[in-house]
Amino acid sequence: MSDVIVIGAGVVGAACAYYAAAAGLDVTVLDRGPVAGGTTGAGEGNVLVSDKEPGPELDLALLSNRLWRELAGHGGFEFEPKGGLVVAESGEVQRRLVELADKQGVEHTVVPDSALHDYEPHLADGLAGGVFYPQDAQVQPMLAAARLIRQGADSFGHGALRLRTGVTVTGFMRSGERVTGVRTDHGDILGGSVINAAGTWGGQIAAMAGVELPILPRRGFILVTEPLREPLIRHKVYTAAYVTNVASDSADLETSAVVEGTPAGTVLIGASRERVGFDTTTSIPVLRTLAAQATALFPVLRDRRVIRSYCGFRPYCPDHLPVIGQDPRVPGLLHACGHEGAGIGLAPATGHLLAQLLSGERTALDLDPFSPGRFA
Repeated sequence: MSDVIVIGAGVVGAACAYYAAAAGLDVTVLDRGPVAGGTTGAGEGNVLVSDKEPGPELDLALLSNRLWRELAGHGGFEFEPKGGLVVAESGEVQRRLVELADKQGVEHTVVPDSALHDYEPHLADGLAGGVFYPQDAQVQPMLAAARLIRQGADSFGHGALRLRTGVTVTGFMRSGERVTGVRTDHGDILGGSVINAAGTWGGQIAAMAGVELPILPRRGFILVTEPLREPLIRHKVYTAAYVTNVASDSADLETSAVVEGTPAGTVLIGASRERVGFDTTTSIPVLRTLAAQATALFPVLRDRRVIRSYCGFRPYCPDHLPVIGQDPRVPGLLHACGHEGAGIGLAPATGHLLAQLLSGERTALDLDPFSPGRFA
């Protein structure tokens, strides 16, 4: 029997397992597929504060940003603290960007149009300015999830963290109202508590326990260029429309230019958002739009080839806040899902807070804004 069963071996589930094991709890991680086989494996690896409105999510992002840097200090993570540059296409947009940055109260530098090329020499001409956020970073998401699980298994004593892939959860075990474990296609597994870290499928796991979480898939595509001989893009760069799209409630297609390089030399190009269920059909019009937006922002990319594209599903929550904490409707069931496109960035804080909760400690942040009970 484990103290904690974590459903989902994406980066959020991996972080929950890591911090629970660090707190001295015995943890079993279950996933029907491989580590990072869902949303995590289709992400860019954003660790952002720049796109967060002031409030609970920004507080969560700042805590997570600090924890990512602590984790990266242990080695083995492909973590790049390169900063993010948000650019404005008009003077009015630049004014709004500066206003948002001031409200956020995080470290930033207002960049006039004349200084944009000091940050990104290959940016297009004619932009109105931007805001630079030095705390923005990028991490290789699949490596991060695997590394968290490996470190949790190796660092906190024999048997502290066990991983079982290829195991599908089919229901919950109960004693009265309390969850006491999970039923799977490989047999029943007892646990003192269960964490639902199933990402985009978190609502389906919750439904097995008889509760509703309104988590829906929000599809996004990414283009990947051929490896470039020399780095062309120094930071994570995106237009102000990205901030608007992140906060949007629309189910329709929305796109914005997001461009960044990787240590392998490739350039990642996004971002699109649309709610089309779990449809994985490649949309050529969306890919064309992403390519056009990227080359408008960085004309130098027009002569580079795209070698592949991929899509993933962000776990969208209607109020744009993740679901983190004990479910008041089902004792013993905790949730760590609904992070939409910010799960990679917010994973360490999510795991850290739940480990504190499970250990009976005072949590570093107030979990009320993220409570599963807000959907009751």
